[in-house]
Amino acid sequence: MRLKDLSKQDRPRERLMSRGASALADRELLAVLLGSGFRGSSALDLATQVIEHCGDLDGLGRSDPHRLLTVRGVGPAKAARVAAAFHLVRRAGAGPERERITGTADLAGHCAPLLHGHTQERLVLVVCDTGGRVLKRSVVTEGGADHTAMPVREVIIEVLTAGGAMFGLAHNHPSGSLDPSTADLEATARLVEAAETVGLRLLDHLIITDTAWRRIPT
Repeated sequence: MRLKDLSKQDRPRERLMSRGASALADRELLAVLLGSGFRGSSALDLATQVIEHCGDLDGLGRSDPHRLLTVRGVGPAKAARVAAAFHLVRRAGAGPERERITGTADLAGHCAPLLHGHTQERLVLVVCDTGGRVLKRSVVTEGGADHTAMPVREVIIEVLTAGGAMFGLAHNHPSGSLDPSTADLEATARLVEAAETVGLRLLDHLIITDTAWRRIPT
């Protein structure tokens, strides 16, 4: 059966987009990478043949692209895509270890450089994976001397888009006060509720000045 003969929800590419790569089998992921099969064989058929030709997925990852050319239906473009994909994975694995957030002090240290010395309030977001590795750090909003917006929905969307499981927030008080305002307390409560609704965890919401920091109670 050709891939285009499958219903949309059963096609590997569509399933990857709707359910994530973890929902696909090895041959389905490879089929997405190959893009197409050849006359009489679908991309899934070709993916199965390629994996069998190399012995297993580990063998495929170590295969020279010229070896893949011996599989019927695999041309230079497909062989190069597969080789490039596995090489990118090896490079990513050999890259420097991501910074981790293991406690409130780590979060404060990660956010402080984006907040120190600013005369306007800023809101900084740090997104982490399940192991606390930092995936993203960004300034979400910037407001006036004594306030900035807390866009709860936008924060949650940004965390989910980055593939995060946990996140922390911090904002500065240019006045130097470490006391949370009523708005700070209410915004933190909304964040906790919104995060729990979608299966995320709020690590902490901090107030940071040029000389100190403080957790906002949840």
